[in-house]
Amino acid sequence: MRPATQPNKIERRSFIGGSDARMIMGSDEAMLVRLWREKRGEVEPEDLSDNLIVQLGTVTEDLNRRWFERNSGHVIKDVQRRVQHPVLEWMAATLDGLVDPGGAVFEAKFMLPWTFSEEAAAEKHMAQLQHNMWVANARSAVLSIITGGGKWVEMSVHADPLYQHLLLTAEKNFWRCVMSGEEPRLFGVEPPRPRLEAVRIVDMSGSNSWAEFAATFRRTRPAYQEHESAKADIKKLVPEDAKEAIGHGLRAKRSKSGAISFELMDVEVADAPLQ
Repeated sequence: MRPATQPNKIERRSFIGGSDARMIMGSDEAMLVRLWREKRGEVEPEDLSDNLIVQLGTVTEDLNRRWFERNSGHVIKDVQRRVQHPVLEWMAATLDGLVDPGGAVFEAKFMLPWTFSEEAAAEKHMAQLQHNMWVANARSAVLSIITGGGKWVEMSVHADPLYQHLLLTAEKNFWRCVMSGEEPRLFGVEPPRPRLEAVRIVDMSGSNSWAEFAATFRRTRPAYQEHESAKADIKKLVPEDAKEAIGHGLRAKRSKSGAISFELMDVEVADAPLQ
């Protein structure tokens, strides 16, 4: 990848970036056509200075990065550097940073708490993450999210070769339309289900269901351990040449592979003499 400085409005028209990838792989045709017109220089980029959510994402980005560094022990380098694909000159990415060590793409986001879920967040930003990983030649990305509810979430997303292939195809088609003047159409690809790495510790003290099942688990665990121990001891008592062993309301059956299974019997049947 080749580093570059922060792009201005005119430079942004000369490449497809990560935020563009989200619109190209999205489902809003009007937004796609507007992006196409922006890249062709027919309209100015949308003014987002009055968009509170966008501005919250901007002002919390530095905090987001510092919070990630504090909690992960890693360092974020190459903050706000634009990197260009070594072959496809129209493909670039302005990175929130790269994680050191490891080189994972770092992406800082702000999201509202009442619409937040980890799966939805990863799906929403999947195209941008996969685009940036492709450009930066990274195998993974870290999505660091601060919500309006005072919650911080870190997620790891891995590079998906199949989705990146489809993404590259869609972006090539879109760029061809930019060059030719042909109006683009939606590509219509569902983002992959994200493979999320478990990184959080969650306090379930406030869950009544958790409390109920935890109490049952603690109460029954000694009996379960005693049960498993008895099974192991009984298996040792079954003669090697026995197909079945019966007694005291229990039948042990040996399969053709040698595995022993158990079933409970009525006491009257169990006490009946063997022929």
